[in-house]
Amino acid sequence: MAPVPGRAAALPPEERREALIAATLPLVLEHGTAVSTRLIAEAAGVAEGTIFRVFPTKDDLIEAVLASAFDPSALIEAIGQVDRSLPLADRLVVAVRLMQERGRRVAGLVHAFVARGSLPDKERAWRIRAAETRVVDALALLIEPDREQLRCPPSETARRLRLMTLALSSPRLVDTHPLPPEEIVSMLLDGLRMCPSTAAPAPASSSIGASSC
Repeated sequence: MAPVPGRAAALPPEERREALIAATLPLVLEHGTAVSTRLIAEAAGVAEGTIFRVFPTKDDLIEAVLASAFDPSALIEAIGQVDRSLPLADRLVVAVRLMQERGRRVAGLVHAFVARGSLPDKERAWRIRAAETRVVDALALLIEPDREQLRCPPSETARRLRLMTLALSSPRLVDTHPLPPEEIVSMLLDGLRMCPSTAAPAPASSSIGASSC
């Protein structure tokens, strides 16, 4: 039987689940977690009943959307695909841009979550922190080929880059003007690159502004 015009074709259960999550994410960003199943069904091109054959309740679907958005796997894969032949600064600009794009989506979901009147529970908060560790690990691998340029090891450089990106891209901290990726990378590297005339970094106690790792 041919599919009904305007309706999505039949999919295996797991693919239908992912399709519903993908269709719901932008709606949650726009309308918050109170978005109706009617709007979700229209966006996904399915009947409302199809949603409840995949997810017992709308809350279950919203939880799946949140879990998917906080999962850094796509970001980690994208960082892993950055061209290693590019100069270090160029590689990091690409990585910061990727992190900022994901950060905007996550920030919108957090806002929707708070507006719903609930915050991530301790278990979810722990999963989010563990996920962020994986992002830092991916950044460290991206930095590794140029470790000799830096005072800090790749893992610490990656941690600082991640923290700077989060802080300098957050609307709460920088109003409506997050720093561009090039500026964030410049701030990091100009503070971490070894001076060509210096064989070893000076101890932190011997120089104002010296940084230890």
